[in-house]
Amino acid sequence: MAFALLALVAAVIFVYRVYREPRRLGNAVWLGLAVVFGGLWLLDSLSGVPWLRDSAVVVGVLVGLVLPWALVANGVVMWRREGHTLGNLLSLLAGLAMLGLFGVTAATIGFGGPRWLAVGVTSLVLVAGYLAFLFAALLVYSVLYGRLGRGRQADAIIVLGAGLDGDSVPPLLANRLDRAVECRAHAAETDPVLVVSGGQGSDEQVSEAEAMGTYLRANGVPAERILLEGKAATTEQNLRYSMELLAEHGRAGTILAVTNNYHVFRTAVLARQLRLRVHVVGARTASYFVPSAFLREFVALLAQYRRANVAAILVLAALPPLLAVF
Repeated sequence: MAFALLALVAAVIFVYRVYREPRRLGNAVWLGLAVVFGGLWLLDSLSGVPWLRDSAVVVGVLVGLVLPWALVANGVVMWRREGHTLGNLLSLLAGLAMLGLFGVTAATIGFGGPRWLAVGVTSLVLVAGYLAFLFAALLVYSVLYGRLGRGRQADAIIVLGAGLDGDSVPPLLANRLDRAVECRAHAAETDPVLVVSGGQGSDEQVSEAEAMGTYLRANGVPAERILLEGKAATTEQNLRYSMELLAEHGRAGTILAVTNNYHVFRTAVLARQLRLRVHVVGARTASYFVPSAFLREFVALLAQYRRANVAAILVLAALPPLLAVF
């Protein structure tokens, strides 16, 4: 009963916080707590039905065993298709880290060893559990947040830039532009302008904004409804410079920003921190690209809130040694 009560309290707090401001990172944490306590309540309720309880445990174990291998396989695909950068290897590294942790934990439990090894492994498991909880909570809430803005009318739409292939728009960026065109068609009554935002990289022949404008015109958007913001080099600059450009043209009201679905929530958090009244919607992304891309977003959010996360990790890592000593 205690778990059910805790789940209910966490769920109420989550709903209230989302109602007040959906762009908060803490919303994901409260959602995660509600799910965890709800799951514990469900397992406790199933204690009287052994086969259901055992089935739930088996499913959980199978997921835990399959997930790291799936991440490794995705990392190999990213390595082959997207290049050998660290960002593209995140799913591979995450999968290998999970396998390593499982192996060390199983060996420690099965074969024993010095006490300090058991304490160290316990610390690793606690830290890994904390990171896994945050990752799962952020993943679920990111999907939920991406659905909150669907169907929203807009007075202006900002499209965040991404890298170009020379002077042409690659599929990742094309998906953002296509999504923006869909949003504009849905908001036909307000006839929103489209702000395409992105500067010119050292390996690009034109600015991202110029290439995006060309793509939109080729897809039927009138030139007079397109504003070019050609200086931004980061997501923060995309948002700030685009909002400044809209202010110069006297555009206010409801502003949407379009990016890929894996990038939606971090963009929304950033918009809130910049105190910009911007809602963020997502465009589809190739399925093989999503795991590594979301891991990059997760790492970026951890870094953005590094003080709180470092403190939590240090406390969890120090807890087993302190208990062992005292």
